[in-house]
Amino acid sequence: MFRTRITDMLNIRYPILQGGMAWVATHELAAAVSEAGGLGIIGAGNAPAEVIKEEIKKLKELTDKPFGVNIMLMSPFAEDIVGIVCDEGVPVVTTGAGSPGKYIKKLKEHNVKIIPVVPTVSLAVRLEREGVDAVIVEGTEAGGHIGELTTMTLVPQIVDAVKIPIIAAGGIGDGRGFLAALSLGAEGVQIGTRFVCSTEAKVHINYKEAIVKAKDRDAQVTGRSTGHPVRALKNKFTREFLELENNNASLEELELLGSGRLKLAVVEGDINKGSLMSGQVAGLIKDIKPCKEIIGDIVSYAEKKLDFLHLLKEGDKDE
Repeated sequence: MFRTRITDMLNIRYPILQGGMAWVATHELAAAVSEAGGLGIIGAGNAPAEVIKEEIKKLKELTDKPFGVNIMLMSPFAEDIVGIVCDEGVPVVTTGAGSPGKYIKKLKEHNVKIIPVVPTVSLAVRLEREGVDAVIVEGTEAGGHIGELTTMTLVPQIVDAVKIPIIAAGGIGDGRGFLAALSLGAEGVQIGTRFVCSTEAKVHINYKEAIVKAKDRDAQVTGRSTGHPVRALKNKFTREFLELENNNASLEELELLGSGRLKLAVVEGDINKGSLMSGQVAGLIKDIKPCKEIIGDIVSYAEKKLDFLHLLKEGDKDE
């Protein structure tokens, strides 16, 4: 029922990608998502190439399903990781924090599908022209580094502007969001925060529980003054950061304050001083369960809703 150009291109059962979240998207999580019928993605973040090579090896021991690697293009190891991806036969690369333009030729020579994250129409159009296979259109509802436009408004504009497939991201965590994204013209979705609260995510339980307890307005944005805004759950760290911003602190001061905060939350479980990156969808997440159940719930809801709508349509015909 949910066969799209994305499922065909990536050879996956469901058009659901897992976000390449630094420190969160390890081989365990990626393998679980791939086994459940989606596309699991290892998040390279700022890790050295040899670390990602080991992650790829471990993932292959857990699944023979397709998977991907997310490359943060601002990382000093980005070029090395591109080489690892090509050497290891990784079928899909997603990218963030820049344009993958200079790597497209090499990746295509190794039959790697290239899917960058885009926050604007103009960047989507340019990257289509440069030869990427699809784009992940991420709205400001997402966790971590964000743009300014919402998923609801950005997705259809980019659908109208390009011919390559669109994957919607930002604010999607259940079957309702999945169907909404498809209705906007997307051919797949990327989900991050919901997968943080999976049993397979090697994330400190304090972080997961903070998301489960989050309310509708708890995911706030810091760093707008730097040009690199980040969405995370409110805590002592975000209050300190916003106070510095409001007092016109220098970029160096803000970077120093933010250094290492994501690891502090993910690995050490410090929910006060760590950066609890999370999307606005946190307010919808009420439990921690396996990736197979998360994806199963999304697909089951969507199928039932479509069946119901089909019955309504058939009823109208009978009248």
